[in-house]
Amino acid sequence: MSSTSAEIKITGFTKLLMAEGGLSDSDIRSHQKQALQEQIPVITQLVNNRLINSKSLALKASVEYGLPVFDLAAIDWRSLPINLVSGNLIRKHRALPLFIRGKTLFVAMSDPTDHLAVEDIKFQSLLRPEIILVEDDKLGKAIEAALEVANDVITELLDEDLEKFNIAGGEEEGVAEAQATAADEAPVVRFVNKILLDAIKKGASDVHIEPYEKLFRIRFRQDGILYTVSNPPVNIATRIISRIKVMSRLDIAERRVPQDGRVKMIVSKTRAIDFRVSTCPTLFGEKVVLRILDPTVARMGIEKLGFEPAQMELFLKAINKPYGLILVTGPTGSGKTVTLYTALNILNSIDRNISTAEDPVEITVEGINQVNVNNKAGLTFANALRSFLRQDPDIIMVGEVRDLETADIAVKAAQTGHLVLSTLHTNDAPQSLNRLMQMGVAPFNIVSAVNLIMAQRLARRLCENCKEPANYPPNVLLSAGFREEDLPDLVTYRAKGCEQCTNGYRGRVGIYQVMTLSEKMSELILAGGNSLQLTQLAKAEGINDLRASGLNKVRDGVTSLEEIDRITKE
Repeated sequence: MSSTSAEIKITGFTKLLMAEGGLSDSDIRSHQKQALQEQIPVITQLVNNRLINSKSLALKASVEYGLPVFDLAAIDWRSLPINLVSGNLIRKHRALPLFIRGKTLFVAMSDPTDHLAVEDIKFQSLLRPEIILVEDDKLGKAIEAALEVANDVITELLDEDLEKFNIAGGEEEGVAEAQATAADEAPVVRFVNKILLDAIKKGASDVHIEPYEKLFRIRFRQDGILYTVSNPPVNIATRIISRIKVMSRLDIAERRVPQDGRVKMIVSKTRAIDFRVSTCPTLFGEKVVLRILDPTVARMGIEKLGFEPAQMELFLKAINKPYGLILVTGPTGSGKTVTLYTALNILNSIDRNISTAEDPVEITVEGINQVNVNNKAGLTFANALRSFLRQDPDIIMVGEVRDLETADIAVKAAQTGHLVLSTLHTNDAPQSLNRLMQMGVAPFNIVSAVNLIMAQRLARRLCENCKEPANYPPNVLLSAGFREEDLPDLVTYRAKGCEQCTNGYRGRVGIYQVMTLSEKMSELILAGGNSLQLTQLAKAEGINDLRASGLNKVRDGVTSLEEIDRITKE
């Protein structure tokens, strides 16, 4: 039992201890007194003095309480989710987190009646603890080994590499003093390091650090969904946020206006990861969001993006044309940047001059001239484009077409022998054409410049380890968009959840609508057709919309119908 107990009642688990060790009432109370002095549980006191057999007790407790017994020799110390619970709490309650399944945290304990431990773990992890019985002597060794491995990982991969951070941007004033202060706050430094490392390990795209009046939470965005990973004490929120601002060279004294910065982490000799840092003042402190920019994602190959064969053929054909405009559209976080950089990596060769203008540059690529847009300094997308056109470019990438001036220059560049790639914020491909017309781009310029328009979303992939068949009624499948003739051979899957994934999903895949301008489409644009007419014509010409492309992914067992409903909801 927990060493915080003032007295042991001769019931339940205590009877097992007494029976196993052949102890009397006075014996057990004597050992309780010694355990309290040494600040260890009574079970540990008895095991250490060889009065009870740890393995035999675990087996008897398993029968008594109906709980499984687990062999700690089978675990990998580096895979344990011990970041969810503080090391002090793990040692205090002798409770070691083993793995997560759904919203349940399985915890190794030798005392199945320590309800205080369960409540403390539940409060700190925000998960439902499920006890797994283990041998007490092995548990003590496992806890120390797991915590030591966790500290070694932080030291090796973060504390050492912290010296290699490339800190740029922000104000210099107050930074030196803040760095000296942060150096004295080793626990905060280690905590921030661990958060960044965990985000990389889990494949998160963003880290959200959010202070509230009575709550301070840290969330990771994994596969497009936000999950809470930690709830540090509210009173250390300012110290954690200041540490991040120091790392990204922001002014720690300025808390009234938003700031943007950047941090580079050298993970290994061959891999560096950038964090784009953004702060925003809120009612109870500064919210900080770190966008993780891993350059390896832009080099993963076009075949892994999720294109259907016909869509990939159209895309490759368009990017290999010597001139024209290619537009990728979709909301923030839909993977547009990765798609564009995948294309640029295909085109990046010694005989081509490639320039990009972005706000800001998210992925750095050797051999491509990349420009950070700075509106305050007068370096707008339009000005950057004008500059590019004076430097003999072959390929130009514009981060986003936001206004008529940028759109006009991009269209004219595409008409005069340059391949131009850019993004728009619209819901689908036909709406992009209408958006250009609403900006003021002449219809004949759109028809002569645009090679291809592509809308996209990111859907979570089903975990291959645990996905299970989903038996939907025929009326549900028909209302979802499947045809009557599809149903006899249709096999669909749904998310289940296991230790290898997050709620049944692992990774993401692109869902695309790829549209070229046919003769009829061009005629409709020249006639001033609206987005509804353009959408209807695209459908008539057999161009899959996002919903249809998503249903193909469901048919192939790549994702679930629920996920497609989530991302293509009207």
